[in-house]
Order: sequence, then C-alpha cells, then structure tokens
Amino acid sequence: MKKKIFISTIIAILLIALVYISDITNIPDNIILFKEEELKINTIFGMSVKALEVSNNDIDGIQNDETVQASSENYANKEETINVGINLFGIKVKEVSVNVIEDIEVIPLGGLIGMKLYTNGVLVVGMSEIYGKNNQPYKPYENTGIKEGDTITKINDEEIISTEDMTQYINNSKGKQIKLTYIHNNKTLETNITPVETDKNNYKVGLWVRDTAAGVGTATFYDKNTGKVAMLGHGILDVDTEELIDISDGKITNTSVVSIIKGENGKTGRIQGIVEGQKDIGTISKNTYYGVYGKIDNINELKGSSAETTKIALRNEIKTGEATILCALEDGKVKEYTVEIEKIYLNNNSNNKSMLLKVTDEELLEKTGGIIQGMSGSPIIQNGKLIGALTHVLVQNPTQGYAVFADIMVKQMNEAK
Repeated sequence: MKKKIFISTIIAILLIALVYISDITNIPDNIILFKEEELKINTIFGMSVKALEVSNNDIDGIQNDETVQASSENYANKEETINVGINLFGIKVKEVSVNVIEDIEVIPLGGLIGMKLYTNGVLVVGMSEIYGKNNQPYKPYENTGIKEGDTITKINDEEIISTEDMTQYINNSKGKQIKLTYIHNNKTLETNITPVETDKNNYKVGLWVRDTAAGVGTATFYDKNTGKVAMLGHGILDVDTEELIDISDGKITNTSVVSIIKGENGKTGRIQGIVEGQKDIGTISKNTYYGVYGKIDNINELKGSSAETTKIALRNEIKTGEATILCALEDGKVKEYTVEIEKIYLNNNSNNKSMLLKVTDEELLEKTGGIIQGMSGSPIIQNGKLIGALTHVLVQNPTQGYAVFADIMVKQMNEAK
C-alpha cells in the first residue's frame, strides 16, 4: 500500500513539474520592455516570472514570483539586448531575449485613413451546394476538412495569391482531382478535392473565397525616425468568419468622409468613408489583435497630420480622470475631445481592452453619440503624453468603450517591417 502511495506521489510530482515546465516554455522567446517598466507574466499556478534589473552584466536566474525590469542607464542603444535565464529548481528551462526601449517620442495623429489588405492565399468565407451539368447537387468540399476561416495557399503545390488564380487552376483541372494546401488554426494541412463541371462549361468546388479586405479607421501615431505608423488599436477581422486576416501586405490610402451615422444604445454608429480610387500613401506589413502597422511614404500626405512629438506614457503614469482623444470627423481636420478614464487594467497584456473610458465632450456626443466605428485608433492624450488608443465601443452604451495601452502598440510597431 505504501509503495502504491509512494509511486502515485512521484507520478503526481512529475506531472506537476512537466506541466509547469511546459507553462514556462510558453513565455515568449523575445520580450520588449520600456526603460523602468515592470512586466509580470502569470503562469497557470498563479506564479510569475519577475523583474530583475537589466544591466550590461549577464543575468541568469529569474525565479518564481520575480519580475523583469529594464534598468535606466545602460541602454543608450535600444537595439541592445540581454539574455535572461529562467530557472526551475536550479535548472534553466527557458532563455528570454529582453530588448529595452529608451524613452520614445512619436507624433500622435488622429487622421482618418483607408486600408486595403491582401491575404496570404485566399480566405474561405463560405460554402455552398453547386449543381453539376446533370443538374444534380454536389458538395465537393464535404469531408475535405476545410472550414470557413481557413486560408488556401496552394493548388497542386503551386502558390495561390488571388481568387483569379484559384478560379483558373480549378477550370484547368477539367474535373480531375486536385490537391489543396490550406491553413487551419495556424496548422498547414493538405487535402484533395474534385471540381464539378456546371452547365456553363466551367468547374467549381463550392467554396466562396476572398483575397482582399478594405475599411476605414484612424491612424494612431507615427515614428518620424523610421517612417512606421500604428493604426486602429485592434486588428482587422474578416466580416464573414470574424477571424483575424492573415495578410501578405496592404496599402494605406487617403479617404474622405461620406457620412457619419450616430450611435445609439444598442446600435453602433459609424463613419462612412471612401477607400477605392483614393491615393496610396503607405504600405501595411502587420495585422495584429493590437493594431495594424506599416509605413507612411510621406507624413504630409496624411490629412490632419502634425509635426509635434509626444512621449509615450508608462502604465503607472496613467491615472483615472480626464484625458483627451484626437480624431477627424469633418474635412479631415483633427480635433481634440474630452473623455474620462474610468478604469485601468495595469496587468493586462492578453487583449486590447486596457482601459475603460467614457466620452464626456458635448460636441462629440452631439456629432456621434459617443464612440463609433472608424474612430478606432484615435490617440488618447493625458498630461501631455500618449497613453493609448480607442479600440471598442460598448454597444449598449456608445458613450463608453475600451482602449489599448500605447506601450503595447509601440512594441508591436517595433516588430513590424
């Protein structure tokens, strides 16, 4: 009996150690910190990898319930990194590369922009039964494993970059089975599908696909040293699948406001703008849950742009109370409107709802009813520093919404091409 208890105890300890090590190894290989910033990473056991003071000395041995903190004086070069070892019971289980960003100044924007995104391959947005030449219904996609939201990247090992490519390959098959390479939940898979000939002498597989997406939003800030720009504060999702669009590249364009639909309780308002036919002013390289990132060719091309730089606030500098947002609602002119920061979620690194705020500006409430679609990305200023960007509206109360921390967006921008 004692032997069984001993064996069970050993197995339990080993399982706990295995789960803990697996949890530790889920910590990113690279972490970006602002100077003086503390980053707390929670594990499933409620512990945290914690702050050490990062200097030019080799640092090894982050223990449970510690933090990683950027030091103040030894990082004039923000590209310099330090390797930090994470230990478990004296054994190194992870090494993290920490890159410290010195005080950074950006240009807050608030101007309205258009965006056109091109996917890696073609995005499956729907499926439908098709009728063959014999007028019988077919579902070629059945039992292939392909789902809405998947991305088709290759046919017979040839890359697909547009819907036209896919249509051509399917028609050229003349009804013979073809191999599809597709991405499902970040995994690359393969399957076979047999196109069906229709009464119009072409071939179909019953998949509805898309290779581009377009929309209007607000530019948040610009780094004049690199030409990089941050936008939206949230990612662009496909309207049909509600999945983040995996892009190959994209274009930033000028846009013009057509109309403003005021928000009401239970109904989201929006800015209607023009994207097609507008002048391209930059490129998009990254679409993330924390914003869209790219480069502006010439900042003067962006309507309402400013030349004034502003420092990024660290989270512990942000206070509840009054702040302002910048956005353009009329004639491309950026104006400042008052808001109230109601809650701050200091330890939130898991989504783009870092702060809860409320619109208090009477002029903005009269024009929009609060926060509306198209205002996402509007920079938020408090005590002369950029603290974040609007991301979401509360549908049941459009005067309230969420914002993402500026430090998250700066880190995402640093990783963009």
